[in-house]
Amino acid sequence: MEAKSVHGVALVMSDEQVVQMTTINDALRELGNEALQCDVQLYTQSSSQSKLPVEPSSIDFLICISRSHEYPGGSWFDEISRALKPGGTLLVYKILQSAPRETEKSLERQLLLAGFLDAKGVQRSSNAVLTVVIVKAKKASWKIGTSFALKKGTKAPVKLQIDDDSDLIDEDSLLTEEDLKKPQIPVGDCEIGTTKKACKNCTCGRAEEEEKCGLGDAFRCGTCPYKGLPPFKLGEKVSLSSNFLVADI
Repeated sequence: MEAKSVHGVALVMSDEQVVQMTTINDALRELGNEALQCDVQLYTQSSSQSKLPVEPSSIDFLICISRSHEYPGGSWFDEISRALKPGGTLLVYKILQSAPRETEKSLERQLLLAGFLDAKGVQRSSNAVLTVVIVKAKKASWKIGTSFALKKGTKAPVKLQIDDDSDLIDEDSLLTEEDLKKPQIPVGDCEIGTTKKACKNCTCGRAEEEEKCGLGDAFRCGTCPYKGLPPFKLGEKVSLSSNFLVADI
């Protein structure tokens, strides 16, 4: 007869002194073929103890068979988590005389609070006397306190998006060649000579301004060199009295 190949370890723990093989086989079938190929270990009357006689992270599948509403619970979930390998599976198999519909939900919440993942009721069967409630959960595949470095993302340079359909118009495109030419200030014909005086045929207006110089301050411009002097005739020698610059007292 060919020997059965063994893959992994399945631990069955119970608060009962005796556990029927049919119950153990039913629980193993709920876990699938992988659990059926494991080396099965049995640990009875576990509720009277506080620890499982196994090494940490050494169990692939752990089945807890109980006839009590309270067991397993509390610190036992921490002990079960200690015994299971990362990613290991826990199956709670309860045989109860009375089990309200809230029993599965309550057990699921307890497992989630204890750190297990994917806690879910997978079967509920009953007869005139007993009700079987089965809830399955998994231990996280990572260890508590595991850390890893996060890669710092590099910020891409900001790119300006130019909308070709925008209504904005480039102001420079409105300028013509004439607008871009530097304006030239016209030079008066009287500035051509060496002296800044009106020429004989003055057309720039300097001759008219010079004629106003002798009419008095009312007609003179702001830069007139004769500003403050009395009216005089052009070409006539201007003579000032000796007391012209003496202040009146």
